[in-house]
Amino acid sequence: MLRFDPFHDIDTVARQLLGEAAGTARAPRFMPMDLFKAGDHYVLNADLPGVDPGTIDVSVDNGTLTLRAQRTVPSEEGVQWVASERFAGTFMRQLSLGDNVEPDKISATYNNGVLSVTLPIVERAKPRRITISGASQEPKTIEASRQSSK
Repeated sequence: MLRFDPFHDIDTVARQLLGEAAGTARAPRFMPMDLFKAGDHYVLNADLPGVDPGTIDVSVDNGTLTLRAQRTVPSEEGVQWVASERFAGTFMRQLSLGDNVEPDKISATYNNGVLSVTLPIVERAKPRRITISGASQEPKTIEASRQSSK
């Protein structure tokens, strides 16, 4: 039985234009993430479901944080795909770090498909209260006096 697929040629051309070779896994487009401040550090959570933890690389170079991971596709021999929406290949995301992050103390964990990166804030960038001396004293009033010259 021969099936006619009018979109097969269009899909082939689109794959070639997007840099995909015919028959290879689709390339990932993005790595969704959240970034928030919690107390004295920032937390970055990146979704990487199905990624082998051994392929995850977190690095800092010249003020740039780089997250890289790889997801592989199981062998495709003898398989007729009905749907293929999960991306495979290398995921990468880069972020510029400001001067207020301590690069030597960055840590990361990977749990349940989520990469969590903790970015500590440097001591000099943490908010602090400035004490004002002499605030408890009463203000002094200075009055001008007129002197007469004789």
